[in-house]
Amino acid sequence: MSEKVLMKGNEAIAEAAIRAGCRHYFGYPITPQTEVAAYMAKRMPKIGGTFLQAESEIAAINMVYGVAAAGLRAMTSSSSPGVSLKQEGISYLAGSDLPALIVNVQRGGPGLGGIQPSQSDYFQATKGGGHGDYHLIVLAPASVQEMADLTVKAFDLADKYRMPAMILADGTMGQMMEPVVLPEETVSSVEKPWALTGTKNKREHNIVNSLYLVPEKLEKINFERYERYKTVEQNEVMYESYMMGDAEYCIVAFGIAARVAKNAITSAREKGIRVGMLRPITLWPFPQKAIADAAKSVKAFISVELSMGQMIEDIRLSEDCAKPVYLCNRAGGMIPSPEDIMETINKVVGGNN
Repeated sequence: MSEKVLMKGNEAIAEAAIRAGCRHYFGYPITPQTEVAAYMAKRMPKIGGTFLQAESEIAAINMVYGVAAAGLRAMTSSSSPGVSLKQEGISYLAGSDLPALIVNVQRGGPGLGGIQPSQSDYFQATKGGGHGDYHLIVLAPASVQEMADLTVKAFDLADKYRMPAMILADGTMGQMMEPVVLPEETVSSVEKPWALTGTKNKREHNIVNSLYLVPEKLEKINFERYERYKTVEQNEVMYESYMMGDAEYCIVAFGIAARVAKNAITSAREKGIRVGMLRPITLWPFPQKAIADAAKSVKAFISVELSMGQMIEDIRLSEDCAKPVYLCNRAGGMIPSPEDIMETINKVVGGNN
């Protein structure tokens, strides 16, 4: 077993990406993810890779597009306002069926907002922040270990399904330090016959493109892409079920909110209140079936978020509004405390007895 090392979450993402075979990183500094770029700036030249600080976030995502079109693993990272600037390029990646990794270490918003942790880019990440019909595979780590593991997973899924993937972390995950077992070096085994690698006069030219002026052809491609998305929804849902065996109330939370919620669940159970948690690891595809199954036995759901309640819609859709969904939240860079969550639990229990 590999030795544990103490790393920041941002550094764990960067090292895991390198070990997953990424040799091309393009980014632009922004707090609280700058350590990803700083780490890549040190490591990439030593391993024959490419680190390039682009002139803007827009330039960085289009550089990722170019490398991805050549069939190589590429990534960029940023934080909320910077990811907003990348949305056109992300839509182009999705429309061209290109695998790539985008890392968003979220900060408060909207606008320039602040530099403290947030989860308020949920809509943007899971509903498609750019134009057109598309999805990203969205993975939400809740530890430094998962920052590393899910980075490798994101690259693998992106290659497997020919679509962009996103690590949606929050500033706390990016800045905290924890022991982590780094993944072994891997090489992608996915064949990429579509890649722009040069014909050597042995085949027809490959074309990577998202422009289709014939509407019937564009419609056909959209329907085909959504068939692929259905396969992702069927096969790639990931979540953690925590103390749900006898739970009467279910917390739904991801990232740092889920870590805090576990402390509140311990306190609630000490008082005889049977609370459990479902933690989505894939925010898209969302664990709809797990939520629907929980709705058969729990009295209510509590969504714990560092936002104004963006995940509530997916919870309600998943359980078909069968049970009430309450919100415990902080916003603007604030994090709910165990006491905040316990207060919400007490209110919900009081209203459901």
